[in-house]
Parts: sequence; C-alpha cells; structure tokens
Amino acid sequence: MDDREAAPHIAPTERLARGEPPAEGTPVAAGIPGRGKGHLMGQLLLYALLFAIAVFYLWPFYWTISTSLKTIPDSVKEQLVPHHLTLKGYREAFTTGPFGRYFLNSAIFAITVTVSNLFLCALGGYAFARLRFPLREPLFMLVLATLMIPDQMRLVPVFKLLADFPYTHWNMIATYQGYILIHLLYATNLFLMRQYFLTIPKDYEEAAKLDNAGFFKTYWRVMLPLAGPALAAITILSFQGTWNDFYWQLILLQDNSKFTLNIGIAQFASGAGFNTNWPALMAATTIAIAPVALIYIFFQRYFIAGVTTAGVKG
Repeated sequence: MDDREAAPHIAPTERLARGEPPAEGTPVAAGIPGRGKGHLMGQLLLYALLFAIAVFYLWPFYWTISTSLKTIPDSVKEQLVPHHLTLKGYREAFTTGPFGRYFLNSAIFAITVTVSNLFLCALGGYAFARLRFPLREPLFMLVLATLMIPDQMRLVPVFKLLADFPYTHWNMIATYQGYILIHLLYATNLFLMRQYFLTIPKDYEEAAKLDNAGFFKTYWRVMLPLAGPALAAITILSFQGTWNDFYWQLILLQDNSKFTLNIGIAQFASGAGFNTNWPALMAATTIAIAPVALIYIFFQRYFIAGVTTAGVKG
C-alpha cells in the first residue's frame, strides 16, 4: 500500500436506496482565501477616481439645472441647492422669445435628417459591404475622403450651390430644404454601417439565396434586422449632431421663423446686455439638452454595441 490518500468511498445503489449517505470524503480544512488588503485598496482608489471623473463631467449639467430653478438673486450665489425653487425661469424663457417655434424647428431638422440618414446610410453601407460593382473601392475611398474636409472649407461652395441651385436656379438659403439637403447623408454613418455589415456572417445571405431571395429582400428581411445596434448608433449620432448644430444653422437659416433652439439661445444670451437673466437662459439650455439626453438613455446599450462591433471587420 502506498501513502497516497484513498479515493472517497462511493455508496452502491442498494445503500442509496436505503437512504444512506452517497459518499464519504475528507472535509476541507481551509476555506477559500480572501482578497488581500492591497487588492481592496486598489479597488477603492479606482472607484474614487471614477467617482471624481463622473462628478467632473456631471457638474456642469447639475449647475445648469440648478440655476434654472433659482431666482435671479440666488443665481449669482454659490449654492449647491436652490433655497427658493421656482419655475419662473422656464416661463420667462418661453415668453421672452418664440422658443416654442425654435423647439419645433429643431425637432423638424433633427428628425428629418435622422430618418434620411437611417435610410440612405443603411442602403449605402450594405451596398459597399456586400455588393460587387465597378469602382466600389475607389468610390468608398472618395466617401471617406470627405471626412477630411472641414466645414469651413466647404462654406463658400455649399452657400453658392444653395443660393443658385444647378439647372433649377432655386434659392434655398433660409429654407428647410436647403439645410436638410446638405445633411441627407453623413459619411461617418455610412462608414459605420458598412463596417457593421462586414461583421455579419455570409451564411445568412447564402441561406436567403437558397430561398430565392433577391438582393433587396435579403437586405430588408435578413440583414437590416441584424443591424439593429448600428442603426441605434446612427440614430443617436445623427440626432445629436443635427440638434446641437450651430455653424450651418447660423449661416443658412437667415429667417427668424426658421431659427432653431441653438440660435435662439445665442440671441437670448447676446441680447441680454450686462444683465443676463441666468435662470431663464439655463432653463432654455436645459430644454435644449433634454431630448438628446433622453434618446441616449434609451439607445445607449445598442449604441455601445453598434460602435464596438463596427470597429471589427468580419
């Protein structure tokens, strides 16, 4: 006999039927070792750092919302919590200027541009990822090259194009159509959709071909439902980019009835002179932030999944 421990005794079936214990083994003397103090201190420091970063990023939003609920005398004081909560700032924001009209214009632009980007970028991304046609790669490189051109360099050509549209000679400055036309398709969103379609296995397309599905039916019934995370990412990026846009809106929308919230807030601040009404200004800013924040809250899990997956070529 060697000195090795014998294997635990396994009870036969007859003993199990009589209710006797199923096995006999040696109890474990020592428990699972706990985490060391160094590991716990590292975790505490990490969480403290993350908390400090979160406070750093969230503090401007808190200050904006807090100031919008203060009175004018309290808005210039260093107070974490308003002593006198009031909604007067929100009432003044909507009565001082046509902020209701500005909000509607921002919603029209953001929703229209987002829907058009979802449709065109999904179609274009699928074509560049799956279809084979002449000059596919040079065309895609040309699309990516437009990302390197800043808006300031495109200002004069775009303005002249919209002021005297080719062949029709329409003047689309200060119109809804003119602004929407130059934002129908974002190259970034097209690139995102193309990269995401490349990550989807080709087995799905081959199965659709076996069922006699054409290119469009394969795209609409098979590929597009699988691209949900990428579509959510495009929704957030397009809506946020259009809603927060100020450069093109200030240049192209020269009619007060076409102004958006961003232009209205800028006019509200610049027209206040030396007596800025901070509660009303922060109330208008809070209203402008709310839609983008709500959309991100609802689509954030899909947004992260879409952006992460699109960076990996399948």
